[in-house]
Amino acid sequence: MPPITLKPGVWGVLTTPFTGSTLDVDVTSLAALAEHYERAGANGFTVLGVFGEAAQLDTEERRTVLQTVAEATSLPLVVGSTSLGTAPVAEEARLAQQVLGDRMAAVMVQVNSPNPVILTNHLRAVHERTGAGIVVQDYPLVSGVHIAAPALARALRDLPFVVAVKAEAPPTPTAVAALTKALDVPVFGGLGGIGLLDELACGAAGAMTGFSYPEGLIACVEAWQTGGYEQARQAWLPYLPLVNFEQQASIALAIRKECLRRRGLLRESAVRPPASPLPEVLVDQLGRHLGAVPQPAGAR
Repeated sequence: MPPITLKPGVWGVLTTPFTGSTLDVDVTSLAALAEHYERAGANGFTVLGVFGEAAQLDTEERRTVLQTVAEATSLPLVVGSTSLGTAPVAEEARLAQQVLGDRMAAVMVQVNSPNPVILTNHLRAVHERTGAGIVVQDYPLVSGVHIAAPALARALRDLPFVVAVKAEAPPTPTAVAALTKALDVPVFGGLGGIGLLDELACGAAGAMTGFSYPEGLIACVEAWQTGGYEQARQAWLPYLPLVNFEQQASIALAIRKECLRRRGLLRESAVRPPASPLPEVLVDQLGRHLGAVPQPAGAR
C-alpha cells in the first residue's frame, strides 16, 4: 500500500518558541500554539520546518519539539528535514519515527538537485531507508537549488511514496499549475500565504505555511472550497497587508514570532542566531498591521 496523500486545506508550519537568555525551547508556548492551530481548523502541522528553526536545534531539542507537539494535538504531523544529503535526511526521519510512530504523516524533503534523475534517486533512497511518505519541498531561497517545474514533475511522476508537493519557487502560481496538471498528489502553497489566492486559482490544494493568523489562511481556503474565487478573495483581503509585512526577507521569522507573542500565543519572540531580530524601526508599523486585522470571533 502506498502512503496516503495529505488532506487538502491548511497545514500549519509551527515556529519553535524560545525563552530566557539561553534561548531554551519553550514547550509551554509550543503546546499552546499547536492547540490554537487545531482549534482554528488546521488539518495538520509541519514541525521542524525552516520557520521552526530546525537547523538551530540539536538532536535532543528536536526530540523535545516532536514530543511536545504530539502530546498537545491529535493532528497528523509532517516533519521537516534540514539537509540536502540522503544519509542525514534519513537519519532525521528515523528520529521522528522513533518519537512519533504512526503520528508522522510524512517527512518533508527539500529538492536537492536540478537534475531529475539525481532528485529521484535521492527521494527513493530516503524512502527505502525509512519507509516514510515524502512531502517534496521546492524552496530555492533556502536550498539554493533551482529546478524547473516540468523537471520536478518528471522526477516525481513515478514515485508512489510522494504524498504531496510544497511549491515555494516563485512565481508559485505557475509552478502550482504545472505540477497539479502533471501529478496526482496535492500541491500546497507556502511562503507565508503571500500568493495563496493565486495558487488556489491555479489548482493548489491549500496552504502548508505559517502565518500569525492561521484563521485567515483557513478562512480563505474554506471560502475557496465552498464559494470559489470571489468568496476566497473577500475572506483573504483583510489579512493581506499583514501577510506582506510578515514576509520581509531576512526578518520574516522575527516579525511572525512577535506577532504571535502579541496575540498571546508565545511568551517571548526571540529568534536564534543567525536569524535577524525585529528592527526597532518596524515595531510601531507591526502594531498598526495587527490592529487592522479582524479579530476571530472564536476558535472552533
